[in-house]
Formats: sequence, structure tokens, C-alpha cells
Amino acid sequence: MTRTTATGIHPLDHLVLPTRSLDEARARLTSLGFVVAPTGIHPFGTENCCVFLADGTYLEPLAIGNQQAALDAAAEGNVFVKRDRAYRDSRGDEGFSAAVLGTDDADADHARYVEAGLSAGDTLSFSRAFTDTSGKSDVASFKLAFASASNATDAFLFACQRINAPKVDRTALQAHANGAFGIVEVVAVSDQPAEQSRLISVAVNDPAAGDEGNAFPLPNATLSVLGAESFTARFGVPAGSSTKLRFMAIVFAVRSADATSSLLAANAIQHDIAGNEIVVRPASGQGAAFIFREVP
Repeated sequence: MTRTTATGIHPLDHLVLPTRSLDEARARLTSLGFVVAPTGIHPFGTENCCVFLADGTYLEPLAIGNQQAALDAAAEGNVFVKRDRAYRDSRGDEGFSAAVLGTDDADADHARYVEAGLSAGDTLSFSRAFTDTSGKSDVASFKLAFASASNATDAFLFACQRINAPKVDRTALQAHANGAFGIVEVVAVSDQPAEQSRLISVAVNDPAAGDEGNAFPLPNATLSVLGAESFTARFGVPAGSSTKLRFMAIVFAVRSADATSSLLAANAIQHDIAGNEIVVRPASGQGAAFIFREVP
């Protein structure tokens, strides 16, 4: 599966949303109108219940399923588990810890991260079972390479190479009642937004990233880094405490804002409407602000 564009710039692959409980995340995401996939179990103590979108991106709510296995994996140097633990220790068990980029060569990404002094640790290869809504199962295999600024615990980025894509039908998993069909923007906050340019440009493999200010265009979405005041002014959501970099909001594309608003109202989900966008503040099981934007 080709994940890197001809220019070499990496697309958005998925987003990691730590949560205390997959049951809580599943209930919240279902009430927001998403179809949630069956639980996926990692071989190192974590587990997820993903939300797949028609544009090929997805959300990964992540919980600790086996505490001892996660502790053992972290002690053995598993960067994914170590960074999840660092995030939870810093921000709590509900949040938005990582933006993940698609790649065809995680080893090459790791080499770039090391050369730039931005590697968060060794690469990680693993496989897990994947099951669709009909119960059909296959094996998904991945290789990950990690990037982070030094001493940063609130956010990291990593490249994900899909070694084996499951041969299952995701159509039913992508038919969301809220009308969401893709992710158009990922929004982070920073005390010094301009200083994030180097980390992000290396992570996405785009030396020119940041030339357009604090918006970093990816092939399939935009990654934006805002100051706290700008973030709150735009979405009406508090930015929280001081941070080098913290992911805060996900902007989904929907066909009809009216239809999405009606579903949220019917499910008693508090939301605010601003122009063609609907803002749902973070809640337990939903670690980020969810913004639904009407896209023709």
C-alpha cells in the first residue's frame, strides 16, 4: 500500500486518543454518531477501538488492557507504550497524544529522525488481529518510527508503515450516522507555535513545512499549530495549561452540518454552531475537541 506521495510528504494516517476505558470511549463515540470497530488487542498491553473514515484516516482510542504487559513492554524499550505512559502521567488518562503519518519506509523515517536529533527511540514492529462488523478477521502488521522534541511529554508524532493491510470490508465501519467521511484538519496548541516547525517538517518529510505560517499542509489534511489565545478565539474551547506542543482538536468533514447537528441534539450532545462548523468539547471517552465542518 502506497502511503507516501510522489513529493515524499507523508499523509495523515491516524490519531491516537488515550482513554481510561474503551467501554467509555465506545459509548461516547457512538453517541456522537460514529461506528466503532471491535476491540483490537496489541501484543504489548494496550488495546483500541478504532473509528475508520472513508478517506482512509482513522481515530485510535487507546486504553491499557493489560497493565503488567504494558509495564513490561515499557521496561523493554517499547516507545509506543513508554510515550503513552508519559502522556498519561502528564495529562491524565483522557486526551489526544499523537498524530500519525503514513509511510512506505519506516526505517528511512527513523534514520531521518535520528539525524535530526528528533528520534524518540527505536522503531517498533508488531501485528494484531483485525475484525470487521461481520466478524471476518485478518492480521494487520505495522512498523512505526517515532519523533519528538526533547523533554516533550504532551505530544509526539510517528510514521506508520502498514506492512500487511487486512483483507476485510470496512464499508460498514465507515458509514457514520453523523455524516463524517474524513479528517480535514488536526489542531495543536503551543506556547511558541513557530518553534514547532522543525519537528513537524522533519516528521512529515517536508523541508518547506511551515512556510505558510503555522499551518502545515499534508497531502490529505492540514496540521495547524496555534497559540492558546488563538485556539480559544477560534473554537471557544479553553486551551488548558502551558505546553510546548499538545494536540487539541480534530476537524471532520461532513456533508450536511444540519444533519449532524440534528443527530447530536437527538442524542443530547451539547454543541455550539459557528458558521459551517459544529464544535463539541472534549469529554470522557473523547479526548479532543471534535469539530464537524460542512464540506460540499
